Amino acid sequence: MFVREHMLDGKGGWEKMPFKGRTVVFFVACMLIAMFASSILTLTIAGPLSLVKSADGAGVSLRDSGLTDKDWAKLSTTYELIRSKYLNEVDKDKVLNGAINGMLAALEDPFTVYMDPKEAEMFNEVLESSFQGIGAEVSLEDGRVTVVSPIKGSPAEKAGIIAGDVILSVNGEKLDGLKLSEAVAKIRGPKGTQAKLEILRGGTGEPTQIIVVRDDIPIETVYSEVLEGNIGKIEVHQFAMNTAEHFAEALKDLESKNIRGLIIDVRNDPGGLLPAVVSMAEHFVPAGKPVVQIEDREGHREPTLSNGSAKPYPLAVLINNGSASASEILAGALSETAGAKLIGKTTYGKGTVQVTFDKEMGDGSNIKMTIYKWLTPNGNWIHKTGIKPDIEVDQPAFFRAAPLSKKETLKPDTTSEDVKNMQLMLEGLGFDPGRTDGYFSARTQMAVQAFQQQNALPVTGEVDVKTAQKLEEAIFKAIRDPRHDLQLKEAVNYLKSVIK
Repeated sequence: MFVREHMLDGKGGWEKMPFKGRTVVFFVACMLIAMFASSILTLTIAGPLSLVKSADGAGVSLRDSGLTDKDWAKLSTTYELIRSKYLNEVDKDKVLNGAINGMLAALEDPFTVYMDPKEAEMFNEVLESSFQGIGAEVSLEDGRVTVVSPIKGSPAEKAGIIAGDVILSVNGEKLDGLKLSEAVAKIRGPKGTQAKLEILRGGTGEPTQIIVVRDDIPIETVYSEVLEGNIGKIEVHQFAMNTAEHFAEALKDLESKNIRGLIIDVRNDPGGLLPAVVSMAEHFVPAGKPVVQIEDREGHREPTLSNGSAKPYPLAVLINNGSASASEILAGALSETAGAKLIGKTTYGKGTVQVTFDKEMGDGSNIKMTIYKWLTPNGNWIHKTGIKPDIEVDQPAFFRAAPLSKKETLKPDTTSEDVKNMQLMLEGLGFDPGRTDGYFSARTQMAVQAFQQQNALPVTGEVDVKTAQKLEEAIFKAIRDPRHDLQLKEAVNYLKSVIK
C-alpha cells in the first residue's frame, strides 16, 4: 500500500492549488511499507465530480457511463447466482469488494487501488501522525512486493535492504497473491518487534532472510554540510511537511558560509509532497519557468511555474534507482531549467498521478485511481524509464551485497549465493577473497581467517553466525563511509572543474 502525507498551510488548513477549474490538494506520497497510503504522486479532489446519487440515495451511479441495461443485468445476475447457488454461503461485502478489485485489476495499473472500509480507516489514522515500521517504499510489480527504496537511516536500510529487493514472506507468511495493502499489513507493526523478511535480490539465486527490528520512522529529514573545496551538500531523505522549510534554512546556512557549488542528494529518496518539491525547486529555477507539468487523458497540459530565481553557483544532483517521484520531479526540474548536472544511476521511473475517491464511495472505502501524468519541464514522461544521469557512476560492488542467510556455517569447497555475498563483503573491506563467483576457494578461506583475526574472532576460516554478523556490521559501516561513495566523489570533482 502507499502512504499519503498531507500538506498544511500556515493557518492549519489544506494548502490548495488550482488545477483545471477545480481546487485540488497536491500530494506526492512515498510508499512507506509500514503505512496505508495512496501512490507516490497523488492529487486529492476537493470539489465535486461527475458522480451522482441514485434515486433511492443508496448508491452511486455514473452519468453517461456507457453501461447498458444488459450490462447491469449481467453484473446483477452474477451476484445473484453467487448468493443463491454457490456451495457455501458468501459474505456480500467480500464479494462486492472482490468485484471492485477485479475491475481495477483489469486496468493493469499497480497505482490504482481499492481500500475497503477497514483499510481506509487505518489509512486515515496514520495521516495525522508519525508511524512505526521498517521504513521502506514498496510497489507491486508483476505480482511481487518489490522495494522501491529504503528510507535513509531507517531500520530497512540498516538491515541491508536495497532498491529492487523482492519481499517473498514476512515472519513465515508468504506474500504471493496478496493485495499490496494486505502485504503491508503483515509487514507493519509496533516499535521493537521483528519482521523476518525473506528477500530475493536481483531476481535470481536463493532467497535470504533479513531480520528488521521495527522502529519510529522519521517523517522528515534534511541534512547539510560543507565538503572540501567549499562545496555545500544537502541530503533530502524524503519530501515531508516541513522539508521545504528546513531545506531553505539549510541552504541559507550554507550560503552564509560562501559555498562555491551545491550538491543536492536525493538518492534513495522515495518522494513526498509536491508543494515541497515546487518550493525547493524555486530556489534554483528562474521565475516563469516550469517546475513540472500535469497532463490529462486528452493530452491537455498544465505547468506549475516557478516564482523563484537562479543561483550564481553550479549545481549537481545525486540520483539512483531508489530516487522516485518527488525526487524525480526535482531532478528533472533542476536539470532542464536550472542547469544542474545529474550524477549517479537512472531513477526509478514513476510518472503517473492518482486522485483519491473516498466520499464518492459512501461507505468509508476508498479508490485511488491514475488519471494524470506528470512530465518534466521539457515535456518528458519518465514513467517506467526513469531519468538518466548526465554522468553515470556506479557504486562499488559490495554496496549490492545481500545480508547472509545464516542458515548454516559457510565452509570451504562449497558454492552458494551466501558465499558470493560474503566474498563481495570481504573484497569491499580490503580482504582479497580471490574471486566473487560464489565458490568458497582456499584463497577465500585465507581472507576469512584474516578478517576473523582482525576482529578477535575464532580463526576457523569458516563463516558461522558470529562471523557473518561481524561481516555485515563492517560492510554497513563501509557503505556509510563517504570515502567509498564514488557518486559523491564524482559530484565533488565535477563542481570543482566548473567553479570559476
